[in-house]
Order: sequence, then C-alpha cells, then structure tokens
Amino acid sequence: MTQPHDGSNTTSGDKDPRVIFLPRDGDGLVVRLTGHWNLAEGLLSTDSARREIEGHPTLKTVSFEAWDLAGWDSSLLSYLVQLHQVCVQKNLDVEWDRLPEGLRKLLVLATAVPESKEARRREGRSSLLRRIREGLSGIGLSALEMVEFIGEVWLSLVRLVRGKARFRPSDLGYLIQECGANALPIVSLISVLVGVILAYVGAIQLRLFGAQIYVADLVGLGMAREMGAMMTAIIMAGRTGAAFAAQLGTMQVNEEIDALKTLGISPMEFLVLPRMIALVIMLPPLCLYADLMGILGGALVGIGTLDLSPLLYFNETQSAVELQDFLAGLVKAAVFGALIAVSGCLRGMQCGRSASAVGEAATSAVVTAIVFIIVSDAILTVIYDIIGL
Repeated sequence: MTQPHDGSNTTSGDKDPRVIFLPRDGDGLVVRLTGHWNLAEGLLSTDSARREIEGHPTLKTVSFEAWDLAGWDSSLLSYLVQLHQVCVQKNLDVEWDRLPEGLRKLLVLATAVPESKEARRREGRSSLLRRIREGLSGIGLSALEMVEFIGEVWLSLVRLVRGKARFRPSDLGYLIQECGANALPIVSLISVLVGVILAYVGAIQLRLFGAQIYVADLVGLGMAREMGAMMTAIIMAGRTGAAFAAQLGTMQVNEEIDALKTLGISPMEFLVLPRMIALVIMLPPLCLYADLMGILGGALVGIGTLDLSPLLYFNETQSAVELQDFLAGLVKAAVFGALIAVSGCLRGMQCGRSASAVGEAATSAVVTAIVFIIVSDAILTVIYDIIGL
C-alpha cells in the first residue's frame, strides 16, 4: 500500500477524526480507523463515507486498517456493516485483513447471510381484492396439502394391512396409554358435568308437566348418541391432538424428521400411523366410558334434586336407550379419533422451523380437529336418519 507523503489527501469521515480516508493507487481507498469507539458516543453515520466513495468513479477496492484503534464495541461493528453494504451496492471489493481478529470474525458472521427481505415487517396494507385472492389461494393450497397427506396415510394403512409398515410396537403401546388411561380423569370430570347440565336443562321444562322421569331418557339418549362421543373428541382434540402437533413440530424444528427420511424410514409409517391407530382404538372405549359417566351425572340430579328413586331412574334409562344408540356413538367416536389424529399430525408435519411455529401448529391442530368433528358429526347424523339408525 502506498502511503501519502502529507496530509493533503486525508479526509475526516463524517466529520469524525476517528475515520480517515486515504486514496490508494487510483482505484483503491483505505479506511483508517482510530481512537475509541463506544455506544455512549452514539452511532456514526456513513453519509460522508458514501460521498467519499462516490467521489472516486474509478474505485474498485475498499480496504480497512486499524493500527491506531484504542478500543471498540458494537458501535464500530455496526458502522463497518453499514459501510460494507454501501460497498456491496457499488460492486466494490472489500478487504479487512488488517482489522483486529475478533472484529474480523464478527464481520464475517454479520455479513455471511444477507438480510432477508421478508425479515422486516411489511408496512402498509394490501388491497381488499388482493387479500381475498391470497386467502382463497391459501385455502386451496391447504386443501391440496390435506388431500395429499390423507393419501399418504391411506398408503401407510395399506402397507400396514400387508404387514410392511415399519414402526415400533412399543411406541404404539405408549401412545395407547397416553390416549386412553391417562385421559380418564379429564374425561370423567367433563362427562359427569355434561350429564348434570343435560339433566338440569331437561328438568326446567319437564318439571312443568310433572314428567321429571323423562330426564333419564333425555340424558341417556343425549349421551349415548351425541354428547358422549362429541365431548370426548373435543377433549382429545385439545389434549392429544395438540400434543401430536407439538411433538411432530418439535421434531421438524430439530430436523429429526429429515433424519428419518435420510435413513430411509417413512415418517408417515413411523410417526403418523401409530398415533392414528392409537386414537382410533381408544376413542370408542373412552366414548362408552363417557356415556356411562354422563348417565351417572344425570342420575345425581334426578335422584338428588328431582326426588326420583335410583331404581326408577335406571329402569327408565334402560328402557329408553337401546344398543344401537350406543353403537351410533361408538362409530362417531372412531371417526372422530381418525380426524383428530390426521389434524394433529398434519399440522405437526407442516410446522415451520421456529419455536413460534410449534405453538401455531398446536393451535391450528385443535381448531382443525374441532371443525372436522362438528362437520363430520352433522354428516353422520344425517346418514343415521336416512338409514333409520
């Protein structure tokens, strides 16, 4: 490097004596950094540096040196990063081999990956038509991904029937325990309270006609055909569906699912299939248990509040509720179990690569599962009416 013989070519950067610009060989510029740099003195603007660079039309290289640098902190790093961006915009080569080693390492890290345009929050609002178009496009894309996911699940089920699906039986046993026995306390509490609510709702009107005994019919049929399966499914959607989404989402963040694919193991068979089997197996027994607990809750109201004898209440329940009523609820429970598993696993597999994405996946799994539960319940109810079930 050719050093100037006098100070005639020396220019203070940003009117700050800590930055000196030294032209070199016609197509180069040396930025000499001196003195102390700390945040207490504020951040230095690069306006003068930009003017200095633009004042040399033949400039090709900008190099930095810091022989007289007394001390520095992140304020110097910020200044150099901004100056580097100016040089990149002007297509100039940057050399900082003569900077302190620690500062060079930080600069390498700071400039290794360019800033994403999507990292900054978008300002302004798009037009209504554009938002509608983007919303419809998102719905269509989500529907397509869901159909693709269901197709992959179906292929995994076919491989299971043919005995070629690969997953660990111990995982299935653990999931059955998580979806079954561990869910009994919350299912018991909710089912008893639902039975109590149904009994009180019916008693308000039936008491006017002296027909309190028919509270047993209302609670029994309501729990067996509808409320038992639906409330159990909603509980499992919030409890287990969200857990499935969070588990698979966390595995997605940690790149464990990518590792399974690298090893030649299908995530659909190893992760999704046992979760789906566990929920489909355990939802009907939980539904039947919820039916019985709901009838018990109705009996507490009928016996304790409506002055019905226990024998009379349970005889009326037995005469009103038939086996096909319980069967209708069990079929719904099995369908709900499959939908909850698909919703939770789908959102988990779609999860992004951040912690916030895991939370969003869990929330989306619960919402999706509940929507599927309500829609499928309405469809099955219409089908039951058509076939006379």
